[in-house]
Amino acid sequence: MTTTTKPRRSGSPPRPTPRSQLPLLASEPHGGEAGARLPVLDQRQRGATFLEVPVKAILNSPATTGMGFWSLNPYVGCEFGCTYCYARETHKWVAERHQVGGAAGAEPDMPAWEAFERRILVKTTAAAVLQRTLFPAKLEGCSLVIGTATDPYQPAERRFRLTRSLLEALLGWRGLSLGIITKSPLVLRDLDLLKRLSERHELTVNISLASVDAALLRRIEARSPAPHARLRALKGLTSAGIHAGLLVAPILPGITDSREALAAIMAAGKAAGARYVAGFPLRLGPAARTRFLPHLAEQFPELVERYHHRFGHSQSAGKDYTEALKRRIRSLQQAYGFPVDSGMSRREREGRAPRQQAIPEVVEQWKLL
Repeated sequence: MTTTTKPRRSGSPPRPTPRSQLPLLASEPHGGEAGARLPVLDQRQRGATFLEVPVKAILNSPATTGMGFWSLNPYVGCEFGCTYCYARETHKWVAERHQVGGAAGAEPDMPAWEAFERRILVKTTAAAVLQRTLFPAKLEGCSLVIGTATDPYQPAERRFRLTRSLLEALLGWRGLSLGIITKSPLVLRDLDLLKRLSERHELTVNISLASVDAALLRRIEARSPAPHARLRALKGLTSAGIHAGLLVAPILPGITDSREALAAIMAAGKAAGARYVAGFPLRLGPAARTRFLPHLAEQFPELVERYHHRFGHSQSAGKDYTEALKRRIRSLQQAYGFPVDSGMSRREREGRAPRQQAIPEVVEQWKLL
């Protein structure tokens, strides 16, 4: 998603949502008790608590994340609570720093993996900080992606509208390469902004979808939007002229990696007007495995031994698995007429011709693993 157009300022960006519209709960103390050091913005009786976290910087550089693009996330923690999510480590670090409930020594009855889902940290000043700190030359031609760690359109966005305020702020520039990653149909709320942004920038919206099997999806990400809702959102985006496609991520060995399962996603994406479908294998870091492996034992006990064998001392299932999965994805991309590409770069996808499948693909699902 790189661009050769020189970014420039275009007037004053809109102001972010006034803090007065994000009132504190009068009954919440600001100090003393664990989890009360950050102002409480909202609290749901049987759900999440939303805490205001101060930020001085909002942009994450490629050098910091190890990714090939800049990123920003308006929330830390996510109500969707997908069992495989790798962002739990970030939440744990920030929670410990601010002594939020669920952090080490703060609230022992709530493990860190649960705090990730129930203690959502809200960067209320995100748009204002972006306006002060975004210098396009600093991006060095790299893309800026919103939602790389937690979903920018998770349910909290209905209340706090931080993602929308960030998009409004980005209208103040031209010529950037922007990306959004989300599972939520709430992205269609901002269709007006997305169309305006696509006129000023190179914009790509990535709809994340691990499976079109709704029952299966409920077993691995119980609170995320249903597949048909995400596909409807994708259709709404592409029909409006937005460059959008599917991210099949992560692909779970033995659960969602069969040729039939991946082909079903390709077909659904094609019907919804996807410009591309890209897939990425499961990455199982320390924080993610704390949540995912016990869940795997509960929902897919027959796979536990194989996962321990493959992921016991590594975050990936191994080079042989990864390469076989890449071949499977490429052959399906070619079969369904999508650009053959393993990344999300729009310019790379549009400028690269599909390659012929030269290496025979492994057919059986568990031969991949």
